[in-house]
Amino acid sequence: MSSREGVLGMHASTINTRLRSPAHGFTLIEVMIVVAIVAILSAVAYPAYQDYIVRGKIPQATNNLATLQTKMEQYFQDQRTYLNGTDCGGALKANMPSNSYFTFTCAAADSTHYTLTATGAGQMAGFTYTVDQDGNRATTIGSPAPSGWTSNTTCWVTKKGGTC
Repeated sequence: MSSREGVLGMHASTINTRLRSPAHGFTLIEVMIVVAIVAILSAVAYPAYQDYIVRGKIPQATNNLATLQTKMEQYFQDQRTYLNGTDCGGALKANMPSNSYFTFTCAAADSTHYTLTATGAGQMAGFTYTVDQDGNRATTIGSPAPSGWTSNTTCWVTKKGGTC
């Protein structure tokens, strides 16, 4: 045994090689694979999230229209007309709900007919929901509503594709 081999009988160069730690970190390929996976997930998740946000705001229109419809019927029971002068339902005008996504209006054609409308604003622009004295509901989807949303003349659309 030579003096360089030491107590364990190993060469000094062999000891140095074994004591070196392996390189730490990620290779470029590994990083690119992770970036590609994140890009694919975001391409799917972002549109789904946008749809979720839109669907979450629709009840602000439909719930308020249903409440206003009830108030109109109560007014009619008391007054035997939907009109208050040329306006809809008396105190209804003063109590129209307000929120940042829909504007509510009431149009009375005559003493026995009215139409309540919720018109989208801001992120909900392009959405219009209506209901009349007979409970007929309709949804009109126009520009600049998100793609995939379609109008329906028989109900309030709550999901893409005209689903009620």
